[in-house]
Amino acid sequence: MCGIAGIYHLQTAKPVEEGRVRAMADAIAHRGPDGDGIWIAPGVGLGHRRLAIIDLVGGVQPMASDDGQAVLIFNGEIYNFLEVRAELIALGHHFETNSDTEVILQAWQRWGPDCLSRLNGMFAFAIHDARRNALFLARDRLGVKPLFYAELSDGSVIFGSELKALLVHPLLRRSPDFSAVDDYLGLGYVPDDTSLVAGVKKLPAGHWLMLERGKPLPAPVSWWDVSFAERERGSAAALGDGLVHHMREAVASRMIADVPLGAFLSGGVDSSAVVALMAEASAQAVKTCSIGFDHPDFDESRYAAMIAARFATDHRSRIVSAD
Repeated sequence: MCGIAGIYHLQTAKPVEEGRVRAMADAIAHRGPDGDGIWIAPGVGLGHRRLAIIDLVGGVQPMASDDGQAVLIFNGEIYNFLEVRAELIALGHHFETNSDTEVILQAWQRWGPDCLSRLNGMFAFAIHDARRNALFLARDRLGVKPLFYAELSDGSVIFGSELKALLVHPLLRRSPDFSAVDDYLGLGYVPDDTSLVAGVKKLPAGHWLMLERGKPLPAPVSWWDVSFAERERGSAAALGDGLVHHMREAVASRMIADVPLGAFLSGGVDSSAVVALMAEASAQAVKTCSIGFDHPDFDESRYAAMIAARFATDHRSRIVSAD
């Protein structure tokens, strides 16, 4: 994971203090130990903490377009970035890096908000577009990657991957949202689009937000929602084959990385299926790990060991106690 944070003045292009943006980004430094960057322009400041996965050298952020008109900070991964990159190259685009970050940037310049429908992945990102005089925020279909934002008394909007990034800003009032607290106690989580801090919202899953200079803070726009109207039909065998096909594609696309990767193996159906498909797609032994417990009623490490042996993984297990 990476971390993003930023400040955008809605009404006038007031100066943004670099130190304030850096403090917001540093508050979520645990999300990105591999690098950091700050970009400042009149009325806007963007900060990034990087966990490098793809193109370790070329994917540095904030990333600016060739003409300098668009600047991106991005948390997540685009699984089909090679396909989108190929489509953009066919349309005449040229790339300086091999990163999925640059694919988002150039997709934005080509298609604007419509680029989201072409992206298959988990993401939250912000793009400052000088031509539009606007800041664009977007979140993936299922909200895997978080994005919080709040409007402050000085007319600015602050945003970040975690509440921690927003809480370091001195103008944010640290008051609880008691309705959100009630939701958390009743449901075990805080639903979109609220947060535990009054005045701070989460950008809902599958939504984007366009902040335009000189205009009030708008409502988020939905760009995707799950549809239950179009259901697959067929025999049990055909539907089973279709499920395996989708799972195989999903696992293979998530194995594209320039760093070592592995799987957390519990021994249950979900993780066992993922490890089986990883082993199928990998020429080397898949790295797996599991956590067991010293109480036999709660320990399932033996099931993880069975799956690890079945698919010849490079397996590591650790037993923990209540102490």
